[in-house]
Amino acid sequence: MEHATRLLQSVFGFPGFRPGQAEIVAAVLAGQNTLAIMPTGGGKSLCFQLPALCREGVTVVISPLIALMRDQVRALKAAGVEAGALTSGNSEAETEEVFAALDAGRMKLLYMAPERLASGASAQLLRRVGCSMIAVDEAHCVSQWGHDFRPDYLRIGALRRTLNVPLAAFTATADEETRAEIVTRLFDGDAPATFLRGFDRPNIHLAFAVKSTPREQVLRFAAARKGQSGIVYCGTRAKTETLAQAFREAGHSAAAYHAGLDSEDRRQVETRFQREDGLIVVATVAFGMGIDKPDIRWVAHADLPKSIEGYYQEIGRAGRDGLPAETLTLYGPDDIRLRRGQIDEGAAPPDRKAADHARLNALLGLAEALACRRQVLLRYFGETSAPCGNCDLCDRPAQLFDATEAVRKALSAILRTGEWFGAGHLIDILTGNPTPKVRERGHDQLPTFAVGRDLSKPAWGAVFRQMMGQDLVRPDPERHGALRMTEAARPILRGEAQVTLRRDTVSSAGEPTGVRTQVTDEDAGLLSHLKARRRALAEAQNVPAYVVFPDRTLIEMAERKPQTLDAMAGITGIGAKKLESYGAAFLAARMRLVGKPEGAVFDRLAEVQLALSRGEDGTGKYLSCSHSTLRQIAERRPSTLAELQAIQGMGEMKIDRFGAAFLAVLQGD
Repeated sequence: MEHATRLLQSVFGFPGFRPGQAEIVAAVLAGQNTLAIMPTGGGKSLCFQLPALCREGVTVVISPLIALMRDQVRALKAAGVEAGALTSGNSEAETEEVFAALDAGRMKLLYMAPERLASGASAQLLRRVGCSMIAVDEAHCVSQWGHDFRPDYLRIGALRRTLNVPLAAFTATADEETRAEIVTRLFDGDAPATFLRGFDRPNIHLAFAVKSTPREQVLRFAAARKGQSGIVYCGTRAKTETLAQAFREAGHSAAAYHAGLDSEDRRQVETRFQREDGLIVVATVAFGMGIDKPDIRWVAHADLPKSIEGYYQEIGRAGRDGLPAETLTLYGPDDIRLRRGQIDEGAAPPDRKAADHARLNALLGLAEALACRRQVLLRYFGETSAPCGNCDLCDRPAQLFDATEAVRKALSAILRTGEWFGAGHLIDILTGNPTPKVRERGHDQLPTFAVGRDLSKPAWGAVFRQMMGQDLVRPDPERHGALRMTEAARPILRGEAQVTLRRDTVSSAGEPTGVRTQVTDEDAGLLSHLKARRRALAEAQNVPAYVVFPDRTLIEMAERKPQTLDAMAGITGIGAKKLESYGAAFLAARMRLVGKPEGAVFDRLAEVQLALSRGEDGTGKYLSCSHSTLRQIAERRPSTLAELQAIQGMGEMKIDRFGAAFLAVLQGD
């Protein structure tokens, strides 16, 4: 472990292990079969990458998506580690480079897609090059009934037996059933060293809201966080397109992503999201596990997800750098009907449908929670916690009431109408509204007619929605969505159980509620400049921005303001290779102006440049000015466009893009 600890600092630039990492690294180093369930952002990849550097031979990493593999390989190479990937997306030159490194014995980590295991040649290759360990990323993909099942993951157990090497499996999303399936399929039922490092992501703020005007709710949420990278998940492809357009019309940089786009369009969106600050991607769940961007600051669901596992994994894409992140999930009765219908109308056997309904119930229990959401979420995964103080119900406790009598009235109306009607008709009966439909069916003569006048129509709507959420009633697809009572409701109807519901106030969720800034106002300009420098370097190397440095490193740099390479070496995320590659570039221009009035001007110029790098609408060709050019502008203070264009590095295109904005900064100083 002593050698591993040294490499942790010198290669990856981390001063120490995160909680839970050291024990897992020690087990993997010792050659134990290992299963680690760690929260997203907890540092799973380091737990197999670091042992790979300490072990003889090659560690093969089975990973589900090409984009995910390529990003990890780029990040490793930037840190000075010999790594490669064999995927269908490789060019001929890339594949030759990988085989050359394998034949020369230089390769330490080889990434492979599970589909390659279908060929017996893969096992022969791995034996020939000295494979000494298998690491499986996103191990929950082996679960045949999971939300991310990949059939080729079922071949991994056979590969382990063929090579007779230890296997380390990692995932962030695995309930007890999925964990048992992983052990059976990857380890032949022999219990590996298992590490449950918890599911809590305390840096993520959890929030749900009932749909009122869903588009406006999502737009308000994004407006309060403008300039921060975010994802909005939608239930349909069409909705991604219309909502992305609404974001653009509201002045955001936004793009739609779904499986109906051609592969090149999807690739361009993925690339933009990795490299641009502040881009919003409006997507279906097709925008999934391949997202390895650490500085996503928020995730919103415009529609209810399919399950609590899906929800947990999707919100887990926010805040992987450990910094504060926020979520918002919108839902309503139509979402519940849709999700129930998808399960009932699917091809799964009855026992699986029952399990899927139970998983949806868990998500609805989270949506309709009466107190701290994190406690409800963690309880599903078998964990307990105190109230978190970082969810909407901890921020603003719900107003509760004893709804037993109201629920009994609703159930009575359902039964007396033969379980043939939806909530709208039932509410008309309960509130005594004699509509033609009510009168035609004689429902104005029922004992339940007008017994619910003590509640308004919206309040009854909330009661029915929460009854659906607690699985007391379900829409029946064979009766066009009519509500029918479940077994869970019978004790309430018989007077053997009580039910508590929330007084529903459709809140203005999504409005600013203490949105946290990343740095102080004093350091904001410098952080913008550092991001602009990072983007320029990333564009030049054709890599995602975080491969140069993640946000966390830039924030620490902005706060500590190192003035020498030695001082920079002490910043989290800067190992020896990155210090050599990028250190001088980040010190150069800005640090020459430290303590001078021109420094503040330089920062404001860099901030303006970052905002306009792709034009005012965010869709133009990327343009940026060098450090040297910005420094000259800050020092020489041109007062006209002609004087500005005379500065080296300011061509006609840059004058068109930045000229007026730069002059406004200089004149306002």
